[in-house]
This record gives sequence, structure tokens and C-alpha cells, in this order.
Amino acid sequence: MEITADRVVTIHYTLKNDGGVVIDSSDGGEPLAYIQGHGNLVVGLEKALEGKRDGDTLAVVIEPADGYGRRDEALIKRLPKRALQGSGEIKKGMQFQAQTEQGVRLFTVTALAGDMVTLDGNHPLADQRLHFEVKVVEVREATSEELEHGHVHGAGGHHH
Repeated sequence: MEITADRVVTIHYTLKNDGGVVIDSSDGGEPLAYIQGHGNLVVGLEKALEGKRDGDTLAVVIEPADGYGRRDEALIKRLPKRALQGSGEIKKGMQFQAQTEQGVRLFTVTALAGDMVTLDGNHPLADQRLHFEVKVVEVREATSEELEHGHVHGAGGHHH
């Protein structure tokens, strides 16, 4: 079966940076299951997988614009620690969700200086070229419930 919109796709993948360092991989674990065309993967990888079939393998390089985007300095905010009250002790690396004009975004604490906290809303892989090696394990029709919920149910997907 061919990968097209609204089909459930199960893949094994390895993601590396330009230096060949593995950033993420399903190797040795469960494959990743997603619904094609629902924004569950970076857009460049979804485009590259379109039309592929069970058993196909591919190596693809995704430029930042089709990956996690370009760094946006406007997403770096300095604010007083008191703005994050109720969060306990604030430490570098902590993450917070915030509602923005673009929807919910994850912010990471990148610096602490006195009473001030620096938060970065850029994805950690922003500005990076992504090198994917992918093996398509299975392609199947999505159930009506999966399409309604927007995610895969069962093995490799979401469990309610």
C-alpha cells in the first residue's frame, strides 16, 4: 500500500545531524506510527515519504525550513522569576508551555541571572539540517476513530 494522506504509516528511523551524530532513533525499539498529512512529522520528512510503500528505505536530508524552522530571536524572552511562580525552584533546562499567537509553544530555561530567567521558545533543532534514514515497516488505512482523534491507536501509537 502506498503512503498517501490519511494512511497510518509505521517507520523505523534514525535522525543524525550534519556531523553524523545520532540525535534520535527507533533502532532497537518500537517503530514510530503516524498518520500521513496530519502534521505528526516535520513537513520535509512527510513530503519525502509520500508515495513510498511497505519495505521501502530512504535517506533524506531536510533543510531547516522544512524541518524545525529557523531560530527566531523574538522567541527568546527574559522575565522575572516571579512570572513563573508556583513552578518550584527554577533550573536551567526546565521547560514550560505557554500560549502564543502561533498556539501552544514549549519554552526552555536557558539562563538564570539574579531574579531574571531567560526562556527560549525555539525548537532545540531549529536551524539544523536533519539527516533521516527511514525504513517503511507498514502502511495501512486509518480507522475512522484514528482520523477523528488525529493520531494512531495501538502499537506504536497512542493508547487511551
